Amino acid sequence: MHNDGWVRTGIASLAICVAGGALLWRGTDGFRALTSEEARRRDIAASPRAVPVVALEDQDGRTFTLAHYRGRPVVVDFIYTGCGSVCPLLSDGFRRLYRAPVVVGDDARPLQLVSVTFDSLDTPARLREYASHYEADGDSWRFARVRSARDLATLLESFGVVVISDGRGGFQHNAAIHVVDERGRLTRVLDVGASPDDVVRAVAGPSR
Repeated sequence: MHNDGWVRTGIASLAICVAGGALLWRGTDGFRALTSEEARRRDIAASPRAVPVVALEDQDGRTFTLAHYRGRPVVVDFIYTGCGSVCPLLSDGFRRLYRAPVVVGDDARPLQLVSVTFDSLDTPARLREYASHYEADGDSWRFARVRSARDLATLLESFGVVVISDGRGGFQHNAAIHVVDERGRLTRVLDVGASPDDVVRAVAGPSR
């Protein structure tokens, strides 16, 4: 009986390990991705996602959607003006893109940038002040908010952006640079520290 008990325990432990391994396999894209963030990036690169048409309000109170950019690529990040950690890194990276002589397509139009806040406290006035800090012109690099909480949730979900309140007025969130192609599809997700050349290569990648 004693040995039978050890056998049953061993079988149960093996079953738990197998089940856990199966979950890890699915959650990490077959062990190729060690984190859910890496799995998200692999999934988007393999299967571009349509971006929903959601009303945005920019730093000057103008309403637009990402569909406004159809026919040309646009690079998007998600920030909030009160962020003191990763958001300034994202905005510094966008400033480098904004200042770089980045031209996309044969008509020599500059690369378009949109920074979207997920903080309901970020009014157009606050976004305009934040844009001024980074010397953005508000046209080729726009800062915007989503006025509808439901639309914001839809937009964040479509991009795979997770935002969690830290209980102190701030947020924990994954951060990255998102490339939306001329057909309005999210095609690539790049690291926060991606260089302008990295972004240009992603923007100019093969169309699917």
